[in-house]
Amino acid sequence: MITILISNKYFTMSSLFKKYLMALTGIVLIGFVFVHMLGNLQILLGQESINAYAHALQSLPLPILWGSRIFLFACVVLHAFTAILLIKENRAARPVPNEVERTKRAGWSSLRMGLTGSIILAFVVFHLLHFTTRNLYPEYGELETATGSPDGEMIHDVYTMVLVGFRIDWISISYVICMFLLCRHLAHGVSSTFQSLGLRSESWSSKLDLASKAYAWVIFVGFSIVPLSVLADKYGLISFYSHNSLKTADLL
Repeated sequence: MITILISNKYFTMSSLFKKYLMALTGIVLIGFVFVHMLGNLQILLGQESINAYAHALQSLPLPILWGSRIFLFACVVLHAFTAILLIKENRAARPVPNEVERTKRAGWSSLRMGLTGSIILAFVVFHLLHFTTRNLYPEYGELETATGSPDGEMIHDVYTMVLVGFRIDWISISYVICMFLLCRHLAHGVSSTFQSLGLRSESWSSKLDLASKAYAWVIFVGFSIVPLSVLADKYGLISFYSHNSLKTADLL
């Protein structure tokens, strides 16, 4: 039920509606990070694979491409907005919180979901400016190659862009730290999603918690392996990535 408060110029929603909304948007975002992770891992298959994948995404019909982007953006906004409302609501219900009791009833992640969520949101903005819109490094937009092109035409060289981007130490380190925070956020969030939708029962709650943590760590490893391997390659610890594109672009 939604109640409109004209005098206060804002609307409030029932706690149940907010929890459902947060859970449903959470499911969308949980699925997205998994698909995005699989896309990122294409770089481990080589320059042709990741470039072809990225070009295929960019070549989607505009209604599909921008429709999906707007939908994801809406889910992020609604997820963050309902989280803020629920946090305020919980604080109002406990004017003098018992920290010991709260710690017993919630783990590290649940106590810091608001903090980790805020940092992750800030990271998403930085990540978009870094690799998607390339506002932070406009020169990335000039990287082109025919490798991975379906018709031999020049396309954006995502492979080289990622290598150049993650060869910057502080960016890779910050990326891994944010992926750890995402891991902790998901470890609690996935399990909480089932609880909010009424799909969690005592008989399998421990297995659900274990599955949530396992999924969170898969996401952490899947996202972190690229920046860590790029840094390891940079410092000669491994020899995995092709440096030909870096030499061609005079970026090695």
